[in-house]
Amino acid sequence: MSMTSDTNRPAGLVAIEKETARQNADAIASFEAAAPLAATIAQSLRKTGRLLLLGMGGSHAVNRAVEPLYRSLGIDAVAMPLSEQLGQPVPIAGKTILVTSQSGESAEVLRWFDEAGIAPDTFGLTLEGGSTLARTVPSLVGAGGTENAFAATRSLTVSFALHLAVLAALGDDPSAALKLLEEGSKPDIDAAVKTLSGVSSVVTSGRRLQGVAEAIALGLTELSRIPCFSLEGGQLRHGPMEMLGPKIGVVLFRAKDATAELVARMAISASEAGSPVVVFDASGEAPIDGATTVNVGEATGIAAIFALLPAAQRFMIAFSGERVADVGTPVRSTKITRSE
Repeated sequence: MSMTSDTNRPAGLVAIEKETARQNADAIASFEAAAPLAATIAQSLRKTGRLLLLGMGGSHAVNRAVEPLYRSLGIDAVAMPLSEQLGQPVPIAGKTILVTSQSGESAEVLRWFDEAGIAPDTFGLTLEGGSTLARTVPSLVGAGGTENAFAATRSLTVSFALHLAVLAALGDDPSAALKLLEEGSKPDIDAAVKTLSGVSSVVTSGRRLQGVAEAIALGLTELSRIPCFSLEGGQLRHGPMEMLGPKIGVVLFRAKDATAELVARMAISASEAGSPVVVFDASGEAPIDGATTVNVGEATGIAAIFALLPAAQRFMIAFSGERVADVGTPVRSTKITRSE
């Protein structure tokens, strides 16, 4: 990309594109470098059998996305916003604790260590090796340093790669996920953007992929500045169907797992309710009538996250670019949230 082509484009968008261009290479490097500490964290998890995942914003969405992956390996994993743990804490004794913060400097992270001290079996996950988090507890550190663009893209991919290292150390096979990272993908999202071109808000939803849905809803809100939020598939059924209609877009995430059929049923119901529906699909199943499908092949587990994330990121950026002239430039927020 030449400098001349960047001059008429929003600086925030250029920054996001630079992050996404190197996210796969950084993710692979992160996975490889994480092996020694990942083995230590896996050892802790085998001992405790319980994992408390703490984070804010995109970091919490990552934690939500990996919760079911640890649970499927027999770990009692729970993701909590760090703000909630500070205000109404769950007991931490006998648990492995993983504190995630891209910057390692979020206000809640600093207060957590100040108030809670450093419990045994506490680890960090960050992009910044020199941060307070990384200096305080043994931390998985993503390659490539801090993410500069506002909305989380590379930081999500790198964080998932660090979790991939821990899951691999617990005995999960990382090969399918690594293959997706090595090959890269640029799925066509134009039809999905067109499908949702007339909406005034978006609800994202998943079942086992609910954490990915939450990450994308956050990014959509940050970049498009319109209300975009996430409801787990069952929760969307219990009342919120009332809001559906032509102005409410529905974005669903489906992989090859036992919940795929429930996602398909939601796509049909939402479409029948008059909402334009987009399905990011790694299930390998036939496309759903009435929905626009972004097919990313067939994948399950953490590989499904790496299959779906690039397509969802591209959609998030293009959807927002149609609505915001200076897309990627925050007006009410900062990259590192230093206030509570």
